[in-house]
Amino acid sequence: MLQKLSINNYALIDNLEISFDAGLNIMTGETGAGKSIILGALSLILGQRAESRYFFNQQKKCVIEGTFKIAAFHLKTFFEDNDLDYEAETVLRREISADGKSRSFVNDTPVNLNAMKLLGEKLIDIHSQHATLEINDPEFQLLVVDSVAKHPELLSEYQTKFRAYKKATAKLQQLIDESDKTKADLDYHQFQHDELEKAGLSAGEQEQLEQELYTLNNAEEIKRNLLGANYLMHEGEASALLQLREADQQLISIGKFNPGVEELHERLNSAIIELKDIAAEIENIEQRTHTDEARAADINTRLSVIYTLQKKHRLNSVTELLQLQDELSEKIQQAVFGDETIEKLRLQLAADRKELEQLAAQLSANRAKAIPTIETQVLQTLGEMGMGNAALKIELSAITALGADGVDQIRFLFSANKGHALAEMSKVASGGELSRLMLSIKSLIAKNTALPTIIFDEIDTGVSGEVANKVGQIMEQLANNLQVITITHLPQIAGKGQRHYFVYKDDTTATTYTRIKQLDKNERILEIAKMLSGDKPGESALQNARELLSLQ
Repeated sequence: MLQKLSINNYALIDNLEISFDAGLNIMTGETGAGKSIILGALSLILGQRAESRYFFNQQKKCVIEGTFKIAAFHLKTFFEDNDLDYEAETVLRREISADGKSRSFVNDTPVNLNAMKLLGEKLIDIHSQHATLEINDPEFQLLVVDSVAKHPELLSEYQTKFRAYKKATAKLQQLIDESDKTKADLDYHQFQHDELEKAGLSAGEQEQLEQELYTLNNAEEIKRNLLGANYLMHEGEASALLQLREADQQLISIGKFNPGVEELHERLNSAIIELKDIAAEIENIEQRTHTDEARAADINTRLSVIYTLQKKHRLNSVTELLQLQDELSEKIQQAVFGDETIEKLRLQLAADRKELEQLAAQLSANRAKAIPTIETQVLQTLGEMGMGNAALKIELSAITALGADGVDQIRFLFSANKGHALAEMSKVASGGELSRLMLSIKSLIAKNTALPTIIFDEIDTGVSGEVANKVGQIMEQLANNLQVITITHLPQIAGKGQRHYFVYKDDTTATTYTRIKQLDKNERILEIAKMLSGDKPGESALQNARELLSLQ
């Protein structure tokens, strides 16, 4: 339900705010007063493209904001899918700058224009005698039948399982495609896997071999430096160990004179022992170090195998080659055993399809049962609105494949006049006739399901007298189940509303403004009287207006 509409800097509107109520809201005013301007502003928060030339003040931005109560419309999934915060009282806002740039917001979260349009379509339905495309839409016609069939749980179950079925069907095709490709590549994958397996790779092998080869290639230099270090520490005439021993003897010789030197002797003796161990280890390493051309050749051969495999597969390590080997093994297994998975999924899909067909058959039966009720009630309502010779036929036929809503195809055929053949509605009805037909259909839907706010924009054009009164009664009945906003020139309809808004031009200053105000009871009497007899209504017109209002 639209609670409040705020319009700033649009066309003839500088600043305007309207609060709407549940039920039937009436909007009247002279032609050109600005009723269409208000609808134009509202359409901006429903996703319509904007043009800055419609600004009231070209130096300021245009801001349109609508506040909606949305708890009844089951829109949480829409908000989740679009990553929006769900609020039972939701605000749609559109800001358009003078250079034409536009920003859209839902509960202060920026959204693209398409998301705002999709949400707007779920909240407001603007209907005029020229906007009748929806009534010819097969999806809308199916919605009409489903609303009267009263099987939302069954339809929801079918739709949920159908989406899963389509997803599983796509998965099956993917598996088949992958299996076909894997089978085509099986020999190649087997060759690659066998080559890697034959290589007998092990993690860390490459680094170890490269280090060993580096040592072998530099064995002479290593040996020479180790011999030199050993000579300086232990073998030379002035080796470090010999000199440290002499230093130790010097300390021992003065120990009797200074007891504190004993500690230094012990520390130096420990250093001598450590250096002897180091020298021994150096000698040990030197003796183990030698040139081994055969071993180096073996390592080079092994590394060549590894490097060749890495280059071939465009990889950088043995770890990556081992990972590739595992992947190839998995592909080979898939090629060999993949048909089992495919066949299992095929069997599951066959069972799912059978269940969907059963659900679709239940939907079809419910729809077939609902169709006579729709035809009877719509024609009855049309008869009340002066179209007693109208005829409506709803055709139900089956499509060859399971669809998102079952296997049914709905087609509405209509004739507005006696003796004329039934045909698609757009081909056999005028704008006014289609408007009354749509009013009849939507009043029927509203009895069975929650509809968004409906705005009727002068759909009563071409009717008068008792027919106009009947149209007003239908709108009044429709408003028992949802919010209706009606723009009208007919006093019979204006008298039905719970709230009455009057749109007018204010030209008391140098600039003309569009204004709107909610009328109180006396103002309503006067306005309806003017609609009956002109700007200066007499007592009879005022009395007639009172009578029209008393019919509420």
